[in-house]
Amino acid sequence: MSEKLILLVNDDGYRSEGILAIREFLKEKGFNVVTVAPDRNMSGSSHSLTFTRPLRIIKLEDDFYYIEDGTPADCVHLGYFVILKKKKPDILISGINTGPNLGSDIFYSGTVGAAREGRFLGFSSVAISPSSSNVKDYKRLAKLVYPIIETVLKKGLPEKVFFNISIPVIPEKDIKGIKITKQGRGAYEEEVKEYISPSGYKYYWIGGRENLGGVCDENSDYTAVKNGYISITPITTDLTAYSYMEDIKKDYLKELENFNYF
Repeated sequence: MSEKLILLVNDDGYRSEGILAIREFLKEKGFNVVTVAPDRNMSGSSHSLTFTRPLRIIKLEDDFYYIEDGTPADCVHLGYFVILKKKKPDILISGINTGPNLGSDIFYSGTVGAAREGRFLGFSSVAISPSSSNVKDYKRLAKLVYPIIETVLKKGLPEKVFFNISIPVIPEKDIKGIKITKQGRGAYEEEVKEYISPSGYKYYWIGGRENLGGVCDENSDYTAVKNGYISITPITTDLTAYSYMEDIKKDYLKELENFNYF
């Protein structure tokens, strides 16, 4: 039996097939898996923490909890500070998500937000998603991503870096390997749908259709999964645009000196 401690979270809720499948798979491998999930689907909640109301932790089993009306980042925060009582997990796993988190999705994704929260708290963290919501066997995805989890457990991750992992939803025999990728474009065509309520009021639903058929940059997450590769995108928690700092100092500070602010 492994002594490794895994903190497992997601954004789709504690009943999601993705989190249940990887939880079962990891427990079969002998890991100590503590699972903390929202009580409902919290997709698109990004890295939101709840400051405006109290949160309640509901215990389902000895190692399985959900947060009432909480976000994925709340689950990480309360999982570490309350449930684990500041016992540091060997890895935080967020997922398996029920849809893609490619390209610009990482800014909206609660799955990625939870992994980022784990990295903020000092854990090696990974977010795991399929390339499509058309998944029939999440346990197969857990099997495919397992070597990456083992490698992170063995080698750790650089400071301020976590992984966003995307798995193509194709037959296992057609997966060509693993690529280290950059952030590409989103996997959705954005749309806002307008509806009319029975009482005559207009309301709107923000969403999008999955689209992996477009063109994207070479070596991007989007292109890798489209071509049959598992994508690992290293993401940093430091969003500073270092490569532009000197140019901005020259161009913008020079312009701003013309204003008498001080």
